[in-house]
Amino acid sequence: MHSTASPHFPGSTRAHDERREALRRIIRDGAVGRQVELVRLLKRAGFDVTQSSVSRDLRDLGVAKVGDRYVLPENATAPVADLRAVSTFVQEAVPAGPHLTVVRTTIGSAQSVALAIDRARWPEVIGTISGDDTIFIATESARSQRALLDRVRSLAAR
Repeated sequence: MHSTASPHFPGSTRAHDERREALRRIIRDGAVGRQVELVRLLKRAGFDVTQSSVSRDLRDLGVAKVGDRYVLPENATAPVADLRAVSTFVQEAVPAGPHLTVVRTTIGSAQSVALAIDRARWPEVIGTISGDDTIFIATESARSQRALLDRVRSLAAR
């Protein structure tokens, strides 16, 4: 059975691949810093997208937000250099119980900082969840949390 779906129909695999390639092209060709703008540009290119589908695509493609724009993984800096995001964008880091640390960043920078921390593979970090200006970082123990807080605060003070 052949599909008669449009190549831009969100459910088809071909459309999925084409949409992601269009997203890569948009990010590569211009300084885009908001998902709403990506949705608008993809719709203009004929893709039926929502902010949720664009958000999933960004995550799955490994797209990072550096400063005020999205960058593709091949254009992102190496993991060690990524730690500059911590010193540039972190405003504070505070414990929220023995296994959870809350890191506040400048608006729009949490994803970049969380990605830098994830890529650094710090042994005390189990995982991160980021929003727009807040990151939740899970640690295994209170001791791990102290090590994380020391590391983040030290980098942020630079």
